[in-house]
Amino acid sequence: MGVTPTLLGLPAFRGSPASSSAEASPSAEASPSAAMPRRGPLIDTFGRVASDLRVSLTDRCNLRCTYCMPAEGLDWLSRDDLLSPIELNRLLRLAVTRLGITSIRFTGGEPLLYRGLEDIVAATARLTPRPEIALTTNGIGLAARAARLAAAGLDRVNISLDTLDPVHFAAITRRDRLNEVLDGLAAATVAGLGPVKVNAVLDPATGPRDAVDLLRFCLSHGYQLRIIEQMPLDAGHRWRREDTVSARGIEDALRAEFDLRDDSAPRGSAPARLWLVDGGPATVGIIASVSEAFCGACDRTRLTADGQVRNCLFATEETDLRRLLRRGADDTALETAWRTAMWRKAAGHGINDPGFVQPQRPMSAIGG
Repeated sequence: MGVTPTLLGLPAFRGSPASSSAEASPSAEASPSAAMPRRGPLIDTFGRVASDLRVSLTDRCNLRCTYCMPAEGLDWLSRDDLLSPIELNRLLRLAVTRLGITSIRFTGGEPLLYRGLEDIVAATARLTPRPEIALTTNGIGLAARAARLAAAGLDRVNISLDTLDPVHFAAITRRDRLNEVLDGLAAATVAGLGPVKVNAVLDPATGPRDAVDLLRFCLSHGYQLRIIEQMPLDAGHRWRREDTVSARGIEDALRAEFDLRDDSAPRGSAPARLWLVDGGPATVGIIASVSEAFCGACDRTRLTADGQVRNCLFATEETDLRRLLRRGADDTALETAWRTAMWRKAAGHGINDPGFVQPQRPMSAIGG
């Protein structure tokens, strides 16, 4: 199969041009390209292979973070809209056994609100070959469930925590539940769900100070801090670049208190650029999703709680696997629809393009 160079420095397969803007695949009924592989890795026209599946289990959340949703919450998906456990397990099996997925991360909304979480984790752990299983959570309720999740087969967790200041926390999340998050972090460590990572999105007013405090906290407890640039994925579509803390701003704030040196270890498809802190071995990661996009190395595919495949976090279209499931589609039809969605993945998310269009779904309905 012939290849031609692309602006990403990756191969693009002839016969299936890809858009340069963030756009997901068309509907599941769209005909696959003749050049699209029917077997093997889950590949796109730029030669990127998706091996990391992000699964949103629910769009519901028990926090109301200002950069995500309004204080009153959102109109949640109905139970009928959600994939049933049987439907979800079938898609997870297909992803691992036919699409080459090696890592599965369960997200939300808040995945701890999903009643059957331990059962889904256990079923996923029984798949062959067994994928790595991770969870991204706000940590509320994790203290009571960390041991059970570990026993079910969960390997590690990322816990969202934007500040250690109780006043800042309440202002950002509109809830007074910081201690529950800290309890969840401690329980994850005891349960062996390591390395435990802390994900932080900084408030523009208090973020620089919060970043320093968070890094000191993580260094003292053995957690790995990852600070993420705020992205245009809020429900109100009010994101403005000038109201966020950039990767450079994060780095400057940390350098004022710590010695940071670039970690020379190969980054691969990891979104975070790692810095050795005070000579190492501890590191801090900065995820510059907006200012220093890493789309060229992306290895992710996404499944929403209502059964839609998204080939990019910022996709404006989706592929409906739920409809295929409920119409009696066999595994080959499901596989082809999923492959077609990923085959047409765009070169990049396009945030920095003049014509960028924010997706209608907010982050809580997509999954991190």
